[in-house]
Amino acid sequence: MSSRESCTIESAGGVNLDARVYRAVAGDSNSEHRNDELVAVLVHPYSVLGGFQGLMKGIASGLADSGVTAVTFNMRGVGKSTGRASLTGFSEVDDVVSVCKWASQNLSARRILLVGSSAGAPIAGSAVDKIEEVIGYVSLGYPFGLTASILFGRHHKNVLQSPKPKLFVMGTRDGFTSVKQLENKLKNAAGRNQTHLIEGVSHFQMEGPAYDEQMVNLILEFISSL
Repeated sequence: MSSRESCTIESAGGVNLDARVYRAVAGDSNSEHRNDELVAVLVHPYSVLGGFQGLMKGIASGLADSGVTAVTFNMRGVGKSTGRASLTGFSEVDDVVSVCKWASQNLSARRILLVGSSAGAPIAGSAVDKIEEVIGYVSLGYPFGLTASILFGRHHKNVLQSPKPKLFVMGTRDGFTSVKQLENKLKNAAGRNQTHLIEGVSHFQMEGPAYDEQMVNLILEFISSL
């Protein structure tokens, strides 16, 4: 069984972030996925549309139950986190970097996996190469489509040019990105890029709790490949 604890993490500009640590405890020592040096940092969907760390709770607890400590947090301006949310998510990149550095210092995380959901994916993607301990990146429904690119387009090159291993998970009926758009974006991407398509599933369906277990299994498989 995993345990959950609350903490406050300081980010850039004196912003304080409300966070949760889902810790894999000693009883999980026989887990095939257990790795005391690896921590998964989960980045929630778009703050402006009501995204918050609770949406990542199912995945975080599933990872912890499988032996991987996970951290969720409310980005600036969400819930008890101070500061103000930004439209394009660039201020929030500082939040991701701060949480990763905190995990490195306070959870002895020598390796960090960044996982971003929906608009959290471009934000996390922009942080990948800013943190040495990050060894891989998982995107759950990256909004690569034309409309979403008005807000998040300037994040794209940051993750696509990263040499670190990446996994892009998407439903084939995602309303923000078509399968063809995803394939085109990854065509010239640096490093190792894997995709996993979930047949007939929409963007917000995949974000729902019904798919948490599947997301956990995909993330664990990816960790095993690193």
